[in-house]
Amino acid sequence: MILDARPAERFSGQAAEPRPSLRSGHIPGSTNFPCMQLVDPATGTLKPKTELKEIFEGIGYKPGQKVITTCGSGVTACVIALALYELGYPDVPVYDGSWSEWGMPESGTPVETA
Repeated sequence: MILDARPAERFSGQAAEPRPSLRSGHIPGSTNFPCMQLVDPATGTLKPKTELKEIFEGIGYKPGQKVITTCGSGVTACVIALALYELGYPDVPVYDGSWSEWGMPESGTPVETA
């Protein structure tokens, strides 16, 4: 399971990337999972574990399932990895190149939109 922490508009390709040289869209087969849904807006910290568990279950995540997190540059993907760590899953790789690498026109990687 590849979870993309970017906002839905960037994931779908409806909004332009902040780096004008990058293509719009997402990694084929990835799931949009904006990381801010994991954060309590009042405190700026992760939501309680019970809420985190419900959020992950809502996208079809099964405990212990292999996950790779990604985003625009590898930073906000860490919020997803941290939430899974808090739930007891410490081995969640973060694609540190994220969209700033995958979305480069010269990368030759496939891109999906919508």
